[in-house]
Amino acid sequence: MKFGKVEKPEIVDFLMPKDHPDTKKVLEKLIGQNAPSIYVGCAKWNRQDLKSFYPKGTKDELAYYSSQFNSIELNATFYRIFPVEQYDKWYEKTPSSFKFFPKIVQNVSHLYRLNDQAYPIVEAFLNAIANLKDKLGTIFLQMHNNFGPANWDKVVRFVAYWPKEFPLAIEFRHTDWFNDDKVAQELHSLLYENNIANILVDTAGRRDLMHMRMTNDEAFIRFVGSNHKSDYQRLDDWVMRLYDWKEMGLRNIHFFVHQNMELESPLLSTYFISKLNEKIECNLHIPKSGDNFSPTLF
Repeated sequence: MKFGKVEKPEIVDFLMPKDHPDTKKVLEKLIGQNAPSIYVGCAKWNRQDLKSFYPKGTKDELAYYSSQFNSIELNATFYRIFPVEQYDKWYEKTPSSFKFFPKIVQNVSHLYRLNDQAYPIVEAFLNAIANLKDKLGTIFLQMHNNFGPANWDKVVRFVAYWPKEFPLAIEFRHTDWFNDDKVAQELHSLLYENNIANILVDTAGRRDLMHMRMTNDEAFIRFVGSNHKSDYQRLDDWVMRLYDWKEMGLRNIHFFVHQNMELESPLLSTYFISKLNEKIECNLHIPKSGDNFSPTLF
């Protein structure tokens, strides 16, 4: 992922912001429910991107990937709607506990920008993605950087249209969704009332996306590493914040690791999982891989 990339990550202030006050209000209503459900993964599984992650002789990349991680942020679905048969194959290759978190196809978000033409595509997308059955995690919609609050009516209509049986998370990137208090309050009230997760993006060049504002029981986090040693401190900070949120009542943690050079994503994911296991005692599987795979980058 190139979004938010900077040339000198060492000069970026990665201090994690404090929670928005509404986060506590949302989470405290959940205290006393079941232990949190935690899914951690990468954004891709193909060998070209992940390279040394796969042991020599690996014939089926998804089958191996899903034996090491319990989830994938399925970015491939952003580029096209796959035939039903493809989803069936993915389903059959993965363990019963595995989940896919697919991104809605770009024709909806970027080409038609939630206009009328987008709705037949949403229907086709959902009809196809539903073939992942019980392995279908939260679907997420990523809006274009220039999709700002002037499009508010489109967002309201889309949220009203969305079938509630499909969990949804939305990523807004235009800075005015966060910098205008009135706009931010209206947006987050809409998401809260419709049980839609408010995606957090942790990337070097767009620190404003760290709004730290939960709108339901799901922390959907897209972490973009900088291929720099600071990535590890950032992950440590996330472990502590997720622990705090768990104590406040958070029920679902969905954390996906990207890198500007994706081949290192499994390294950070493995580090993060090991730290989560220590702090939250969630006993996630520690991924293993090829001979050239190392638990640290630096």
